[in-house]
Amino acid sequence: MEIERKFKIVNLPSDLSSYSCLFIQQAYLCTNPVIRIRRQNDEYYLTYKGKGLMAREEYNLPLNGDAYDHLLSKADGNIISKKRYLIPIPEPAFARGYKAPSEPVRLTVELDLFEPPFAPLVIAEVEFPDEKMANAFLPPPWLGEDVTSDPAYHNSNLSQKKFS
Repeated sequence: MEIERKFKIVNLPSDLSSYSCLFIQQAYLCTNPVIRIRRQNDEYYLTYKGKGLMAREEYNLPLNGDAYDHLLSKADGNIISKKRYLIPIPEPAFARGYKAPSEPVRLTVELDLFEPPFAPLVIAEVEFPDEKMANAFLPPPWLGEDVTSDPAYHNSNLSQKKFS
């Protein structure tokens, strides 16, 4: 199960280069249901995603480079390329009344800087172990508008966007 919230960005962190960065390229074989292929640095995956906005089923299967290249030639729509920075949230904040787990909560902002034709789009995602925590999460001030419920910000929908 994937449980995540998505945000626009108010300001990029000034120390962005100090965080781990992944190069991601992904494309979609189908958007209903979502069947995606992804290259993440030197790893390759085929992913199935169920319906939903904040919470949905997700299954990843490993691929090799040859299989990825073969499937990439069959993809529909735009190929999405982005740099993903992994930014830990040292002490996440939650809404009053939320009872956090007894062990420390470790959350990470996955900050995606999209390459053309989507640049200058920047979206942040935060994944959670359960929906209760996701709903209680108070984002750090540099994260802006919550766009979790806006399907336009799902990569599968971006892959179908028309450019002139």
